[in-house]
Amino acid sequence: MCSEADHTHREWRQSCAHVTVRAEEKEKHLKIGVPKEIKNGEYRVGMVPAGVRALVDRGHTVYVEAEAGLGSGITAEEYGSVGATLLPEAAEVFALSDMIVKVKEPRPSEYELLREGQLLYTYLHLAPAPELTKALLDRKVVGIAYETIQAADGSLPLLTPMSEVAGRLSVQVGAHSLETASGGRGHLLGGVPGTKPGKVVVLGGGVVGTNAAKMAVGLGARVTILDLNLGRLRTLDDVFRGQVCLVASSQDAIREEVSTADLVIGGVLVAGARAPRLITRDMLADMPEGSVIVDVAVDQGGCVETTCPTTYDDPTFVVDGVIHYCVANMPSAVARTATFALSNATLPYALKLADQGYRQAMLDDPALLKGLNVIDGKVVHAAVANDLGYALTEPHEALALG
Repeated sequence: MCSEADHTHREWRQSCAHVTVRAEEKEKHLKIGVPKEIKNGEYRVGMVPAGVRALVDRGHTVYVEAEAGLGSGITAEEYGSVGATLLPEAAEVFALSDMIVKVKEPRPSEYELLREGQLLYTYLHLAPAPELTKALLDRKVVGIAYETIQAADGSLPLLTPMSEVAGRLSVQVGAHSLETASGGRGHLLGGVPGTKPGKVVVLGGGVVGTNAAKMAVGLGARVTILDLNLGRLRTLDDVFRGQVCLVASSQDAIREEVSTADLVIGGVLVAGARAPRLITRDMLADMPEGSVIVDVAVDQGGCVETTCPTTYDDPTFVVDGVIHYCVANMPSAVARTATFALSNATLPYALKLADQGYRQAMLDDPALLKGLNVIDGKVVHAAVANDLGYALTEPHEALALG
């Protein structure tokens, strides 16, 4: 039988435990901000209402710029109904938030809104962006890039959904650019009985390339995929069952294939690094007048020597008679689909970062750790350091120093 003193002691321990739990909960409470995207032609938003609800239900505060979701068909009322705190200006969102969730990299006007120790969770594409990288280092931001979070099997789970969208869109926009009224050579990719179908050449057999090939095959085009990885080509052979031509990539092979192409899709990727230049300017002279290149790799600097980033306001330009389509945020054209597809992938990691704190979350999850690009004024991603000439700090060392 317990004495009154034992009972009192037990109540005291329970009370202390309750206080400890509440203290831990307070430590884990995070203020998360979702500003409106301001990149030209960008209509996606960093989080959908379901993500806000999940974070609020876990005790976090979510600030959403009031008009952030309108481009994706999400109203302020929808965010408010799941517990978001709506703010009228981006500056307030940045000022109040420990963690910023975006879609695209910050624009120069947003640099001054970032502060030391603030967690930035978004696509960064730092390797071809020295000014952005310097800004993040100067402000000692913790930059986690969607595109470098990498699973144990080598897949890029936060890049995959947008690569799927961009791959499918690339054929759609390429076909439109081939139309005579768009300045193209007037070749219908699928042709009609009595005419030849168009030829589509896809550089890279990854997610972008596979999805581009699916669309092109569906339209009835003749499709060739080039890739360095013979194992990947064998896999694609099983996927397409003879519907595409599969070629081992080399400079000579690329030159030969693009010389007879109506549409070329650039879909190569080296995680976190600048895209390799596979099509040189001199190759353009061999391509048909009015043919089209869609360089999906433009976010990472492009895989075509003549690539320059464009926007949806003016998506194409012509070099040596070849139309270049180089929009740097292609999935924004289908913003609602892209937003929800992206949020499906980013939310699980956002929950880990919020619940555990970014240091513990990254130490516990090797995939998430690979997403860390910059922290405390240091570059911690090897490809970014190599491409931009920075000294590399090992991520575990950087986390331990903080």
